[in-house]
Amino acid sequence: MYNDLLNFFPFRYVDRSIVHKTKDAAGLTDINVQFKGKITGFQKFGERRKERLVAKFIDETGSIELVWFKGIKWLEKSLQIGQEYTVFGKISSFGSKINIVHPDLELKEDAKVIAAKLQPVYHSTELLTQRGLNSKGIEKLTKTLILQIGNKISEVITNEIESEYHLIDREQAYKEIHYPTSIALVKKAQHRLKFEELFFLQLRLIRQKVHVQNSTQGYIFDKIGTYFNTFFNHHLPFELTGAQKRVVKEIRRDLGRGLHMNRLLQGDVGSGKTLVALLSILIALDNGFQACLMAPTEILANQHYEGISKFLEGMGIEIALLTGSVKTARRREVHEGLENGKLSILIGTHALLEDKVKFKNLGLAVIDEQHRFGVAQRAKLYRKNVNPPHILVMTATPIPRTLAMTFYGDLDVSVIDELPPGRKSIKTVHYFDSKRLFLFQFLEDEIKKGRQVYIVYPLIEESEKFDYKDLMDGYESIKRRFPLPDYNISIVHGRMKPADKDFEMQQFAKGKTQIMVATTVIEVGVNVPNASVMVIESSEKFGLSALHQLRGRVGRGAEQSYCVLMSSYKLSENSKKRIETMVRTTDGFEIAEVDLKMRGPGDIMGTQQSGILDLKIADLAKDGQILQQAKDAAKGVLDADPNLVHKHNYYIRQELISKNKARPNWSKIS
Repeated sequence: MYNDLLNFFPFRYVDRSIVHKTKDAAGLTDINVQFKGKITGFQKFGERRKERLVAKFIDETGSIELVWFKGIKWLEKSLQIGQEYTVFGKISSFGSKINIVHPDLELKEDAKVIAAKLQPVYHSTELLTQRGLNSKGIEKLTKTLILQIGNKISEVITNEIESEYHLIDREQAYKEIHYPTSIALVKKAQHRLKFEELFFLQLRLIRQKVHVQNSTQGYIFDKIGTYFNTFFNHHLPFELTGAQKRVVKEIRRDLGRGLHMNRLLQGDVGSGKTLVALLSILIALDNGFQACLMAPTEILANQHYEGISKFLEGMGIEIALLTGSVKTARRREVHEGLENGKLSILIGTHALLEDKVKFKNLGLAVIDEQHRFGVAQRAKLYRKNVNPPHILVMTATPIPRTLAMTFYGDLDVSVIDELPPGRKSIKTVHYFDSKRLFLFQFLEDEIKKGRQVYIVYPLIEESEKFDYKDLMDGYESIKRRFPLPDYNISIVHGRMKPADKDFEMQQFAKGKTQIMVATTVIEVGVNVPNASVMVIESSEKFGLSALHQLRGRVGRGAEQSYCVLMSSYKLSENSKKRIETMVRTTDGFEIAEVDLKMRGPGDIMGTQQSGILDLKIADLAKDGQILQQAKDAAKGVLDADPNLVHKHNYYIRQELISKNKARPNWSKIS
């Protein structure tokens, strides 16, 4: 379809109106420049793979070399000595020679077409290039298309929106973006088309959210009763932060209005999400309903069970744990207690999803680290009652605002953006490998204070054998420095059996080992308050999000905690930026924004979650302001005309219908 070509946008523009002189070439290295002159001769050098064609190019001020490594036979036949060419490319130097490798060449007659204008540059592939569809070929095709359909590009948003947000019309935008006349107009065209793309994305998400709320009746939890008040007044371990209080109010409002709650609770490591979830669970209990909490691993489920049981001790609330390790006899008791209503709270893993697990009246389902569960799994939990339970999903992975507005546009989002009182900020330092002896002494000092230490090695699938060797080599050197019987060391890696891995984790959690040597398989959210030091080996191999998550394993107690980033001296610019960011700040949301700008949304979310982000021109890392405007505009349209039936919204409705491709609607279960 022509739409595919129309929406295949240039990724940059080249100003072909400026012509340089070859005498200035030495001062123009590493940038794209343009010259006019003649080829006076060319010669082949080398053989086979090292073969290259070198041409001498001159103008009235001097000369440079033009170099090709591919297409040599064709070039030998087509290059015209003595004819005037326009040459365009990036200046580089080889020894004392200044050259352009694989330059664009235009004969004087052809060059007239591109004089004094911006030239769009399109992405291409080797296969497309072989078929004549390099950037130039795509440019020619697009120009032909614009000439044929330019006056038939119909508008898809209203004049009122164009006026309010100062947008140029759609036809002009497409013409300028593919056939530019000035940089200023290119920017206006990009702004218009980004706005349009994000507008329809937000329109779809907001409509979906409204549809879910209106079509799904939610249980009304209008009582704040004995369980909530007793816990809040007599069992709360510390006063809630302002952020926690705000989020609890948001959840109470949702639960009391008779609409189905579908809320995302995000907060940094240690911000107190579990306590907010528990208060929400107690509201469900006060209204005569059961609640469940599902975690992705047994160790996390056990941790939640132990923590919540301790919180609710003496309150007479029946709580049960259900994981793959629970024995058959106990399972039967749990199943029976759920069905007769004796059990009020069930905490567990994927075992909660089994068909045998039936609730008497499940009113609230809390899902921890929700991204670790597939949507089909979450859908099973959603169907555990006649009417769907309210859904609260939690994540400790900070999500940049623009991503939250997009990926979670059909959820209500709550953010806990402050830490509980008494928590000390983790001190983060960066050491090169040469400071390892200093590091070992520091670890010994911390262990003598009664603290525990994590030492984490990278695990990259492509080089798993090497990483395993690094881990084992590191483990051996740590054993030599911290020998038995004075020190006990745990080791955890992906090659271990689950039972062995769990045993080692428990040994560390119980304080029976002082050092945990591990790959990144150590679980998200594992709570060892006594662990005060996180050492990350080869930290340059980790992404920002992984570094921040690993750092979050410490800093859970009252003592000062530390994160030590070890690296080699060879650091890429990106590695330097990641390490500098980690040393500078512990704010997970700031780190997430930096990560988004460095990696882009596709990398952050992964291929399995990027279907909604089929963006052709908008960039969530850079276009947050446009996204907010688009969301405001979409909300304004739907507030005035929820079903898009008004005459002036006809084209919006038609465009939305064309964009709504068939896909499963998982929005009810997040």
